[in-house]
Amino acid sequence: MHGAMGDSAGLQFVSSYAFEAMQKVDVVRLAALSDPELRLLLPCLVRMALCAPADQSESWAQDKKLILRLLSGVEAVNSIVALLSVDFHALEQDARKEQQLRHKAGGSNAESILVSQLQHGLTLEFEHSDPLRRLRLTLSELLAIMNKVADSNGEFFLKSSELFESPVYLEEVADVLCILQAELPSLLPIVDVAEALLHVRNGDWFLCLLVANVPDSFNEVCRGLIKNGERQDEESVGGRRRTEALRQLCQMNPSQALNIRAMVVEECHLPGLGVALTLDYKPDAADEAVSPLVSYVSGLLLGTNSKVRTWFSMFIRNGQQRKRESSSVLWQMRRQLLLELVAILPRSRSTHVPNNGGMEEEGGSGYSGLREEHVVKASALLRLYCALMGIAGLRPTDEEAEQLLQLMTSRPPATPAGVRFVSLSFCKLLAFPTLVSTPEQEQLMVMWLSWMIKEEEYFESAAGVSASFGEMLLLVAMYFHSNQLSSIIELVCSTLGMKIAIKPSSLSKMKTIFTQEIFTEQVVTAHAVRVAVTNNLSANITGFLPIHCIYQLLRSRAFTKHKVSIKDWIYRQLCETTTPIHTQLIPLIDAYINSILTPASKANPEATNQPITEQEILIVFLSSAGQADGSRAGRQRYSITTQLLILYYILSYEENLLASTKQLALMQKKPKSYSAALMDQIPIKYLVTQAQGLQQELGGLHSALLRLLATNYPHLCLVEDWVCAEEVTGTLPLLRKMMLPSNTCRYTQRQLHQAFQKLPSGSPRLMRILEHLTLLSPGDLIPYAEALTASMALLLEPAVPRRILQTVNKLWMGLNTVMPRRLWVMTVNALQPSAKLLRQQRYTQNDLMVDPLIVLRCDQRVYRCPPLMDIVLHMLNGYLLASKAYLQCHLKETADFDRQSQTVSSLGVPGQADTPEVTREELKNALLSAQDSAAVQILLEVCLPTSEEQQLGATTDSLLRSIRGPVPGKLKQGSLGPAAKGGGEAAEPEGGLLSDLREVQCLICCLLHQMFIADPNIAKLVHFQGYPQALLPLTVAGIPSIHICLDFIPELLAQPQLEKQIFAIQLLSYLCTQYALPKSLSVARLAISVMGTLLTVLTRAKRFLFFMPTLPCLVAFCQAFPPLYDDVAALLVQVGQVCSSDVATKARDIDPFIARLQYLKEKPLEAVVSGGHPCKLTLPQKTAEGLGGADPDVQLCYCIEATFMDIISCTLHGL
Repeated sequence: MHGAMGDSAGLQFVSSYAFEAMQKVDVVRLAALSDPELRLLLPCLVRMALCAPADQSESWAQDKKLILRLLSGVEAVNSIVALLSVDFHALEQDARKEQQLRHKAGGSNAESILVSQLQHGLTLEFEHSDPLRRLRLTLSELLAIMNKVADSNGEFFLKSSELFESPVYLEEVADVLCILQAELPSLLPIVDVAEALLHVRNGDWFLCLLVANVPDSFNEVCRGLIKNGERQDEESVGGRRRTEALRQLCQMNPSQALNIRAMVVEECHLPGLGVALTLDYKPDAADEAVSPLVSYVSGLLLGTNSKVRTWFSMFIRNGQQRKRESSSVLWQMRRQLLLELVAILPRSRSTHVPNNGGMEEEGGSGYSGLREEHVVKASALLRLYCALMGIAGLRPTDEEAEQLLQLMTSRPPATPAGVRFVSLSFCKLLAFPTLVSTPEQEQLMVMWLSWMIKEEEYFESAAGVSASFGEMLLLVAMYFHSNQLSSIIELVCSTLGMKIAIKPSSLSKMKTIFTQEIFTEQVVTAHAVRVAVTNNLSANITGFLPIHCIYQLLRSRAFTKHKVSIKDWIYRQLCETTTPIHTQLIPLIDAYINSILTPASKANPEATNQPITEQEILIVFLSSAGQADGSRAGRQRYSITTQLLILYYILSYEENLLASTKQLALMQKKPKSYSAALMDQIPIKYLVTQAQGLQQELGGLHSALLRLLATNYPHLCLVEDWVCAEEVTGTLPLLRKMMLPSNTCRYTQRQLHQAFQKLPSGSPRLMRILEHLTLLSPGDLIPYAEALTASMALLLEPAVPRRILQTVNKLWMGLNTVMPRRLWVMTVNALQPSAKLLRQQRYTQNDLMVDPLIVLRCDQRVYRCPPLMDIVLHMLNGYLLASKAYLQCHLKETADFDRQSQTVSSLGVPGQADTPEVTREELKNALLSAQDSAAVQILLEVCLPTSEEQQLGATTDSLLRSIRGPVPGKLKQGSLGPAAKGGGEAAEPEGGLLSDLREVQCLICCLLHQMFIADPNIAKLVHFQGYPQALLPLTVAGIPSIHICLDFIPELLAQPQLEKQIFAIQLLSYLCTQYALPKSLSVARLAISVMGTLLTVLTRAKRFLFFMPTLPCLVAFCQAFPPLYDDVAALLVQVGQVCSSDVATKARDIDPFIARLQYLKEKPLEAVVSGGHPCKLTLPQKTAEGLGGADPDVQLCYCIEATFMDIISCTLHGL
């Protein structure tokens, strides 16, 4: 074996065979060793033979005999036996004393205890000495070196010591060294000895011998040497010596070489050693694909550990700066890599550019075909060279560059690995354009690129991959055309899988070749349209796909520039999608919409793409579950992803069309909007509900759709709908599903329709069918929608069980989560009054958006059927919102075009163009307010009891206040129990509150509450219009948000109309009772002062009209706010004075009224009839009937007194 260090050349090293024999104490193997090999292992073998063993077994006794027999013929054994018979204890004590002396003397060569004065040189002394003196001489020399190492602070030195250099005595010195270390392990730890030996000549030979004689110390010694090693070993003599020594150790024990290499990487020391060990490593079974060297270096440079990457990059950078020398590990590595590269080059490639005659055999093995078994290896080598050049800064020699280019432009077979190889080669060309330096090389590259373009489709089909290199070529060509060099760099880095610093300026040559020779922009666009779409495109398909290319071309407006139609390609690709959704799809649709609406340049306004046709859109949706019964085959045809993407396209297109009407008007261009008829056929809500369950797979598509819905279809985003949908998707439906054995329903639509016709007698059968339908999911209910809504009017007949009504309501709400718009139209048409039904008047979606109040023009019986009223209110709320969005959209659509034509006609007359815009907006808002307030007023009217209900005693007041006696309520037949056949007296008292009217009032109040919160202006408008006073107790108690009226009551009081002021005070009296807040108190104070002011200005007739209804309100003020008592009493006395003075002028006989009022004001408690109950305050006046025909002022006087008594009564109630 060779010793690469010049000094130990020609010495016999321990072989790996011998080391293994020592490690395993394999006596048979040891016996087979030659004498020179055995000579090196004598120290250990002699100690083994002489020392008492721990192992007392018979087999060891036999082995020991064999060892003794082996040693008996060797002469050198005697000298080793002599060495072992010395008193080592005394020797150790002397050595320790010497160490102390050295420390005291500060390391100077003081008198040595171990070795007395030397007469001759060390070598002669050694020759003449007895064993003990030999041990002393060697120990003294070794300790001196070890001390120097300890003091050197890591700086390398080479100690000249004739003892370790004399070739005659090397073996004897080695024997002494091994015996010393074995017998004095605490004085001479083996790792320290190993470190010291690096500082003498032949150190690596001594080290191997030492370790071979203590084989179990191998790992410990190696770890110690690596730990103390340099970060960069090729830089210094010490580093190189250490690497060489470790390399020799690993050659002696090759099975541990890879473990030692792992230690090197772990410590980030001695990179050269790691490479050297890889070069030395000879695996048992050669891995055909990738060589150990390629995988090791790739692992270091492309691994995740940045510390290791930097450390190894430094090794390569530093190694390049030194002259090329064959001993350098870096150059050995480069040579090996180059050999591997040349070995896999196609045969004809080893020469330079092939002659043109070879071109005919394209694709055959004759022309530079890379063999299939070499493709993976070639890809690994390419990535490694990319990492070496890009990360570690390797500068390739001309030879390396030439061979690399030959490999990169070779043509692999059409397999997935071949596709990967071509992609890597292409990216390497872009990353390191300097590899192409001569015109011949440039020609070679252009030929190869042309081959790529030609072969791309064949590769894609033959290799069976969906992402071939053709897309990458196209994409790079597009980036070059649009000068997006940073995108090219990003693409290259992501394909190679490493971050490489590429200067954009270095790509200029490639840009010229691409844009002028290979891919002109016209070629790019024409080629792009012909590229097949990706089948079942999803996020699982990685790599560069046609969609990336089309997206780039759309962004750079190449299609419109060259008049290439891209619509069909985009439509086909959208139809070929599946979950999880590919991230490029939404940006593609956005770019496409932009290219339809905005021309590529002002100079050419016609240059836009075509939108997808309505017919194409319908085909996608006709198979959707949202349609009645699409054929099953059709339903499988388009995935939910396709439908959602097309839906996103339409909604986004419409929104962008509205947003860009101004620019389009300026260009006198109006792209067509999609028709309302088309939108009605798309099951928007159903699709969005489906998307909700697939949010993980759909990326941002679900939220994008919700955003578009919220602006364009607010009626599909009602809060209560989402809340209902939560119930539909909760745990209860899961339980129901478990109860339902199969997804098919036992009943047909026809059976449902017939069951409805047999009402009310056939209600049990209908109930069974409806109950069964509740187990179905809303999606499966869709086919029954028609039958369910068509017969709704039959539910208004008397004696229909309440349970049926409630179940229908529940089914309707379920259907509303998947098909709201169609369901609403069907329901509105079904609930029309019978007169209209006979006329067969059918409303459309558009009619209802234009006039939402049609919903309320239904059969009057609905107003007293709470489950159906709930449905009507739901639809009304939806259509009011839809109407807002519709008008807003209509305004935008037409305004800009009208204004444009107007601006053109007005020929720049200043100040005219903007006026219609403002008024149109105002008109729209006025229309919407009128619509909303009309709906509220109609609903409030519905809350009033009808004349029949009033006869039965259902006053609104009695509905809110606790009823003083049992009022015979109206019983709805079949709903609250067996109806009595007789009149009102025979019916059971209903408890007052449990009536249909009451329930409808609650539903209406709920809706009004929502409307007032959504737009407080509606509340203001309705209260400025006013409504019957009888409804005030209902609205104030039933609509929680009505407290906002306190904000505008002062404004209402300031109105000139008397009835508005009266309504304001009446409303305030109920609000004060309901919300006794500081704000209410201040408004009540204001109201009292307004009443005082009005007293002074009103005529006699108006005074009566104003004060008769408002005086009772003062009672509520006092009840809510006792501090107002003084103000109210003063006001009452004032009104009384005015009235009584008017009465007095007529000289009418009236009792001393004012005096009594003053008395009531000052001593309210004494006014209680003595001994009477506080509640029974009496009026000594005539009965109310007697007042009927009396003078208005007289009536007012008695009203004042009654108010006073009520206030006092309330006050006493409170005590």
